[in-house]
Formats: sequence, structure tokens, C-alpha cells
Amino acid sequence: MRPSLGVPLLAVALAAAALTAPAPAAAEDEHCARQERVRVPGAAHQRTACLADLTTTGLAGTPYTDLADQAGLIAAATRSPSGVPGIQVDGYFPDSSRFNTTHGWAHDAQFVIRLPDRWNGGLVVTGAPGTRKQYATDKAISDRVLAQGYAYASTDKGNNGVDFYRDGVRPGDAVAEWNTRTTQLTRATKRAVAHRYGHAPRRTYMTGISNGGYLTRWQLENQPELYDGGVDWEGALWTADGTGLFTTLPVTVARMFGTARDEDLHAVGFAPGSEFLWPYHEKAYWGVTQKIYRAEFDPAYDPACPGPTAGTTVEQVLAPCASDATYDYASRPASVHRAAARVALTGRIGRPLITLHGDLDALLPKAAHSDVYARMIDAKGRGPLHRYYTVQGGTHVDGLYDTHPDRLRPILPCYRSAFDTLTAWVERGVRPPADRTIGRPADGDVVNSCALDGAGAAAR
Repeated sequence: MRPSLGVPLLAVALAAAALTAPAPAAAEDEHCARQERVRVPGAAHQRTACLADLTTTGLAGTPYTDLADQAGLIAAATRSPSGVPGIQVDGYFPDSSRFNTTHGWAHDAQFVIRLPDRWNGGLVVTGAPGTRKQYATDKAISDRVLAQGYAYASTDKGNNGVDFYRDGVRPGDAVAEWNTRTTQLTRATKRAVAHRYGHAPRRTYMTGISNGGYLTRWQLENQPELYDGGVDWEGALWTADGTGLFTTLPVTVARMFGTARDEDLHAVGFAPGSEFLWPYHEKAYWGVTQKIYRAEFDPAYDPACPGPTAGTTVEQVLAPCASDATYDYASRPASVHRAAARVALTGRIGRPLITLHGDLDALLPKAAHSDVYARMIDAKGRGPLHRYYTVQGGTHVDGLYDTHPDRLRPILPCYRSAFDTLTAWVERGVRPPADRTIGRPADGDVVNSCALDGAGAAAR
């Protein structure tokens, strides 16, 4: 039986009419109206500003965004909307860790909330990808959803940077905090939205990239009542049995030390044809990612590496730990498996979810991450709530398209199409295309266009 979306068709139609476009300006919707009433419940500190443009075009060079933290995530020629006036709230929730120095606060659990003057009644929530901070997806996500009329909120996940594994008391505490901070921000933002506009959001969507994709999956599994749906852009997979990072990254480190062959990487999920991306990932991702996440869940394995810090220079940070070349999660103590189980995904999503993953992802290969998660969803009987699109030529960060335009395709335009597809699915009952591979077209503007059901998209 197909799980119901839980909304009567008449209600869907009425809500769709309300959410089609930002509402016309009215007396209470004048520029930054009710700014003084906006409060973020539970925040230890907040700073509210009335801004002429909430997008990165208007915020570049100001303290209200951080372009450096967005580096590499999108292709240079990406077109983004601008000219969205409204209110921005920056702040933080009570937290004992101090990795995030944005605004000079030296305080984690920082967030940004953006409330456009012309609101469509919806809210989009996300969390930072990788070890980045709250402004990381301003270009990739915030700009466009704001232009569509959505309120927007993003969290730094409660800890960030390459030493995030030092946060918490028990193994797994830092990653577990990512989920609680996302839930906290969602609840608080709904109330802040009500302060600004006079009522809570009619629709709330969860979304994110990489670790933000993981957050999206976890929220729809564990807090589905807070959301109406989500879009997962190549989310990381965490499971109790270690499937995901701990089945792929140790092999990459072994290759870095000359003890694994290309075929060994293929065997754990790296796609044949992605080899041209491996030298870059070897320098920038593989070693550091394995060591800091292994330190998070299994600090006793090699206490000296990374030790109290992942490094004080770029070379030290990116250097792999030699011990990780032989890391075998399956043989590690039960305590390690329990730490991973605390943040593990199950596939039991409670709201519609669309997943996108590039077939040339050389950090989180789809065969070991999203392919596995799709099977987990099916095994829980939630397949009708899920759509899964593979982007041919897509890799983990769209910025690599600028280096390899002849071989890669940015995922962002497909993500934007997927978000519109999700909202049509939830609000108007429009069935999304079947799971498929979105082919890389021979010509056309692949940086700014992507049809999920267009030419070159092969259903499977």
C-alpha cells in the first residue's frame, strides 16, 4: 500500500494556491515589518537586521554571509537571483563548544534565519555540509528559496571545523548534536516566523548537501511531524554496521600509502570512470575525512593521530593517519558500533524525500551511500515516499565542474528542479518522475538547467 502523504486533496489545493507565489505587499508586510517582535526561542543571543537584499549579491562583503565558507560548492557560472529585502537574524543557542568564531562570538550552535518581506507561507531549513558553518549554502540554497518567497534557516550543527570530534563527552556526541541542533532550529524558527508574519509556516521543508543531506534523512525519519518533505543532495550514510564512510575511506587511505589498487576502490563502490578525480580527492578529502570521523566514533583506535587537533597547518590537516590504511570497523569493539548506532539511519522516512547523487562522486560514492539508503527505505516499506535521481557526470562538489567542464555536470540545477518537484508533490499531489538517471546532455547550459524528466533521463 502506498503510504498517504497525510493531507486531504482539498487542503492540498488550497495550500497550493496560497504558496504559488509570494503574497502581495500589504500594510503588515512592509519592509521589515514587525522586526522588533522577532524572537528566536531558546537563543542565548540574537542580532536582528533589516536588509535591502538577503541574497549573496546584496550581502557579499558584509558580516551577513561568508563567501569563503561557500568556496567550491557551486560552479562559477551559476546564475542566482537577487533583490530580496527582509529581516536577517543571526545568533546562537547555549552551547559549551567554541569552534565557530563567526562574528567574533567564538561560540557554536550559531544560526542564521532570513525572513523575506514577500513571504509565500513556507520555510526551508538546512544544516552546514561537511565541517562548514551556517552560511555555507547561501548561494546553493538560500538565494533561490528566498527569491521564491520562503523563509530560510541554517545551523552550523553545533560544532564545526576539522577538530569537531573534540566536542562532547562520549564517542558520537558531536554528530548526535548535529541532529538535535537541527531540530532545535526548526522549532525555534517556526515560532520566529509566527512573530514576523502573524502565523506559523504552512509548509516546512528540510534539505541539505552532504552532511546536510544526512541531516535531512535523519529529520524525516525521527522528526517527521516538523516537516512536509525534504530534498537530500548526496547525503552521507551512517549505519550501525559501518556501511558508508568506514567501508570506503580506509581503502582510499590504503591507496594513498600504496597498499590498495584501483580495483580495490572499485570494489567498495568508487565508480569506474571517476579515476580522474582521485588525485584531487587524495590531496583534499580522503585522509582528513577518514581520520576526523574515525576520531569521532573510535578515538581509542589511534589516540595519537589525529590527537587533540587535526593539524595546525594545511599540510597537517590534510595528511592521512597511516593507521587508517588498515582500519577495520567490523572488528572494532562493540562500544564503537554503539557510538555509530546512536546516529544511524534506518530508512524509515515519514515524509516525502527526493535524493540526488552524482555517479562520479569520489568522496561519498553513490554505490556505498545513496544506493544503500534507497534499499533501506524500500526495506522499511517507505519506497512510495522516495524518489532517487542519479546525475550523470555529477560529483561531490560542483566547483570541480570548472576544472573538468568536459567530463562533469553540476548537480545544483538538478537540485533546484528536484526542490520544485518536491513542492509540487507535497502541495498539489503531482507525482514526481520515477527513479532515473539524468543524462548529461551533449550541449546546452548544464550549469543552470536540468529537467528531471527531460531528454537523456533514463528511468530505471
